[in-house]
Amino acid sequence: MSNHANQSAGWQLEGNASEAYEQYLVPPIFAPWAEHLVETGEIHAGDRVLDVACGTGIVARRVASRVGTSGSVVGLDINDGMLAVAEDTAVDIQPSIEWRQGDAADLPFSDEGFDVVCCQQSLQFFDDPVAAVTEMRRVLAPGGRVTLSVWRPLDFQPAYVILTEALERHIGDEAGAMMRSPFPEWDGEELRTLVQDAGFDDVSVTIEIGSVRYPSVEEFVRREAASSPLAEPIAAVEQEVRDELVHEVEEALHRYSDDESIVSPMESYVVTADR
Repeated sequence: MSNHANQSAGWQLEGNASEAYEQYLVPPIFAPWAEHLVETGEIHAGDRVLDVACGTGIVARRVASRVGTSGSVVGLDINDGMLAVAEDTAVDIQPSIEWRQGDAADLPFSDEGFDVVCCQQSLQFFDDPVAAVTEMRRVLAPGGRVTLSVWRPLDFQPAYVILTEALERHIGDEAGAMMRSPFPEWDGEELRTLVQDAGFDDVSVTIEIGSVRYPSVEEFVRREAASSPLAEPIAAVEQEVRDELVHEVEEALHRYSDDESIVSPMESYVVTADR
């Protein structure tokens, strides 16, 4: 880590949330799902691909080897910190990825410049998701494809139900709301309608079920905190409260523990549509 870690009453929190996100959340969660998103997008050699709200760039990195030197990959995000980590992480990737800072609802690209547009687990964070998908359609060439993933509601993510409820009890409602935010209360039909409202006709929505594994409950809590805005409210409470939080999550997640670690199902919608 290039940034020093902050020590708070024995609970170590990473100084750079973007670096922590790449180190802690990408390998167990976003890398496996990125592989699936790329498969669903039917990306081929020579394709021009845009990864919208790319974060630290896992989808763009997975795409690069598929499009080869005859294709191109652009990763766009509004967060400079995420893009800095993306650039560092992809320094040896070929073909080289172009990283752009920009808003998903106002893409800085001309019409019909891409063959595939991907967006992994970000649509739920946009202020105007229909506007963002409308922009994705604008930059797609005729016959191009958009492929999106959005977590199913919190009830379908057992480990995160438990963590969210524990955060609400021990840290506060705001911390609970932060943990709920990646899991919108959208069903498949609402997602289909959203993409249709953006101008797409032939929309496919599937449910995919995977899993997430962490070395321990304490690591699960710590890594989620270090990689998100949860770091501050968790650091602000006494060590005893953090211990109670971890103990409560451990008790509730016992049924998901095995000889190696803890594992829990995760469910996502994957949406595809052709231009």
